[in-house]
Amino acid sequence: MHLSFQKVFYVIATVVGIFTILILAKVVLIPVAFAFLIAFILFPVARKFESWGTNEIVSALLSILSLILIIGGAIFLFSNQIIQLSENLTDFKLKILNVFADTTLFINKNIAFLPQLEKGELLDKIKNWLNESAGTLLSQTFSRTANLIFGVLSSIIYTFLILIYRKGLVRALVRFYPEEHRQRAFKMFKTVQKVGQQYLFGMMVIVLIVGLVNSVGLLIIGIDNPFLFGFLAAILAIIPYAGTTLGAAIPILYSFITYDSIWMPITIAIFFWLVQVIESNFLTPKIVGGNLKINALTSILSIIIGALIWGIVGMIIFLPFAAMLKVVCEEYDKLKPIALLIGDQNYNKKDVNNKFIDKWFNKLKIWFSKFRTTLKKRIKLMNE
Repeated sequence: MHLSFQKVFYVIATVVGIFTILILAKVVLIPVAFAFLIAFILFPVARKFESWGTNEIVSALLSILSLILIIGGAIFLFSNQIIQLSENLTDFKLKILNVFADTTLFINKNIAFLPQLEKGELLDKIKNWLNESAGTLLSQTFSRTANLIFGVLSSIIYTFLILIYRKGLVRALVRFYPEEHRQRAFKMFKTVQKVGQQYLFGMMVIVLIVGLVNSVGLLIIGIDNPFLFGFLAAILAIIPYAGTTLGAAIPILYSFITYDSIWMPITIAIFFWLVQVIESNFLTPKIVGGNLKINALTSILSIIIGALIWGIVGMIIFLPFAAMLKVVCEEYDKLKPIALLIGDQNYNKKDVNNKFIDKWFNKLKIWFSKFRTTLKKRIKLMNE
């Protein structure tokens, strides 16, 4: 075998260059990336409006307005629970401070690392530190809020422009290819769009199903604001692996601080574990996994790299872009090894949990079918 150091250098330089651009230009690239993903979602909606006789500009505006109304309606539905939760934050903060103080005093009593302090004195020191840090925290919050608003507005503008110029963008990209390959290039871009669209629609379905299940479960358990915590956990589950844990930790911590019974957080933890098992081993592979078709190693690496480059935003959007990258790499002979590394076609071993859940799900369908048949026969006999 012959190793070309020149090609290795070019590969390393290209990778470094791409990461440098992603880091330095993230203020522009993050809204553009979100805009493309939102445009993938709104593309069929815009086409539907166009089929009713509207032009591209009006259909793009109506599609974006529909999405804003849906998000606004969701915020309105949860507004009462958000207000109620914010009213309880003062008591919640005091309970957290008491738990922190008790834990610190217990540790210091057994392993001395601070001068001996009374609980009241320690609480006063913590409150003074929080008050001194309030100005810096307020400044950071204002700055981040301003950046968030700027990013959201930029994403909306970019989404609108992508929707109205989508045909011209595709034609321009196809023109980069020789004439004999343009049809193949068009199919590739179409596949990329479908992968992003199907992944995002799949995640929306997952959020809706898991949010409803979480909310009903938390309502039965008896925690305050069950729908807020349930859908918050479902939304955080968009962040693979880490999001599920974080979404469960919030209601567990809230119940541990707010309620006297230790069984409340334990019950919530068990419930979220069961939901996570069903979601990760059955719902996500069935609804999203078939469309994504990337292996677990690529998923974890995309999450880590996304977090290092763009933070939480990168953790969310690098996964669908990894699936799109696989589609692009499959069209080039020299990049097909990368597609093989990203995809899951080399992993033929079926997951045991999937087989176990599929088995019981099929049994449940058979039982339900028999029950429905028996019920119809009894109703028919009663009518006769």
